[in-house]
Amino acid sequence: MMKYELGFIGAGNMAEAIVRAAIDKDIIRATKIIASDPSDERRSAFAGLGTDVTTDGEHVISESQQVLLAIKPQTLENIGPELAAVNPTTQVIISIMAGVSTVKIASVIGKSAKLIRVMPNTPLQVACGMAAIALGGSAKPDDAALTQQLFGAAGETIMVDECEIDAITAVSGSGPAYLFYLAEAMQVAAEDLGLGQHANQLVCQTLIGSATLLSKQNLSANQLRQQVTSPGGTTEAAIKHLDANKTKEVFINAIKAAEQRSKELGA
Repeated sequence: MMKYELGFIGAGNMAEAIVRAAIDKDIIRATKIIASDPSDERRSAFAGLGTDVTTDGEHVISESQQVLLAIKPQTLENIGPELAAVNPTTQVIISIMAGVSTVKIASVIGKSAKLIRVMPNTPLQVACGMAAIALGGSAKPDDAALTQQLFGAAGETIMVDECEIDAITAVSGSGPAYLFYLAEAMQVAAEDLGLGQHANQLVCQTLIGSATLLSKQNLSANQLRQQVTSPGGTTEAAIKHLDANKTKEVFINAIKAAEQRSKELGA
């Protein structure tokens, strides 16, 4: 019988957010979680949550029913010898590595295994995340039960086919950066207009309120935008300027570029 229900290879900020949500929502007791990481600081952060910690990834894999890979994609090959110890019939491997397919993970493990690939995003850190979950390898729907609970505790989840993950990476995985980019521009404009003292509050609450309105109303983003855009008004002047500079087209192409990069990373 394995000692831990969930083990982490990598104890970064995203992994910490997942653990916090799991513990807060009583999905897994802290004593049933272990994490490995070479950083003293990151191990201390996890130990502070009540989990066990180690520098030995092989120990995590040998003692955990489910193992979550929260490492940088380029370090996957380095843990190949540790992953070789995975039991393909009893253990589930969950990966949040961007751009790394379950086929690639299986090749590093050296055998077929129950693999689950997840594309989360950083709002997971404030329990407002979006995570897409795909089955790979020999994983069956029941194998994803804990994964859905973990990421559902920190936001919303959807089950998808793995072939959709690159597009999802471009839309929701990278998506927060697009909003932060917009927020940067709005804050600079507010400061240029003499509103420096209030810029952050004005921008943050506007984005929060607008996102909430979009999620609550049974209207499309286009319909809601039109409600704000009165003919001859201030918003129309701004939208006309954006359209004249093909801003929407630029954003669409930027998201497509992100999808292409995700495919390249997984090649």
